[in-house]
Amino acid sequence: METLLNELNVPFQRQVPLGPLTWYGVGGAAKVLARPSSVQQLSALAARCREHGIAIYVLGSGANLLVDDAGVDGVVIQFSDPAFAQCRIEGNLVTVGAGYNLPRLVIDTARAGLAGLDALAGIPATVGGAIRMNAGGTYGDIGSCVRRVQVMDATGQVYYRDRDDLIFGYRRSNIVAKFILEAELELEPEEPEELRHRVKKVFFVKKNSQPLSSRSAGCAFKNLAELPDGVDPATPTAAGQLIDLAGLKGHCIGGAQVSDRHANFIVAHEGCTATDILQLLEHIEHTVHDRFGVHLEREVVVWP
Repeated sequence: METLLNELNVPFQRQVPLGPLTWYGVGGAAKVLARPSSVQQLSALAARCREHGIAIYVLGSGANLLVDDAGVDGVVIQFSDPAFAQCRIEGNLVTVGAGYNLPRLVIDTARAGLAGLDALAGIPATVGGAIRMNAGGTYGDIGSCVRRVQVMDATGQVYYRDRDDLIFGYRRSNIVAKFILEAELELEPEEPEELRHRVKKVFFVKKNSQPLSSRSAGCAFKNLAELPDGVDPATPTAAGQLIDLAGLKGHCIGGAQVSDRHANFIVAHEGCTATDILQLLEHIEHTVHDRFGVHLEREVVVWP
């Protein structure tokens, strides 16, 4: 693997601890962490990894990621090079790289008097990760602003997905390509002062209802789209409510705890391991299913 990366002249490091690169701060190491400096390098790397059967993982901000304590046997790719983190605003159109910081983009567009991303205030992510999982919340999601996305498949081929070919749903999109490279967002002109006020309001609501100062990966589970047949119709569909009613608020396994502020957040305390968090996730799933007859789907992504 290292010979391959050297041949392609891709910057990389061996045995890089991934915990410090995630919001949980736990988990094992990447066998190789690569930071390509161009689309051409990435394309060549993707093609060669596919040819040699080497697994590829894409690391964004690590905000909704849990890495197993055993680490990742493959190539973890991070879009930290400036080539993947450019942003250009022209009128009401924003062209932004996948590696660009989402909170920074929210501020940039608000200052430019462009509405649409203010609903995402307080959501930690890179633009690419936010688009793939359609990041959002009570006030809206990023999918509603996406006009076009540039992607690359596992063979290294680059192509575009246009708005009429894109589907965004609750914490999901129909983008299956391995890499999101760039996006065009279409926003609406609005008074910058009003936008700044709205960004502060959205962030204030999150700060007062979620454990933002704790080591957490955001919501652990997705809310239910609907209740399964045979389940009491009075059963809540919000994952946090289900976990709370199951009596799990504050429940701990090792150094992992169900937040006592918002039951859909798992926080990592001193000494916590990825195994602690995984066991707590499984305990929540089993307890909620036994109590209510519903299956919670994880929002947090687990590697490998």
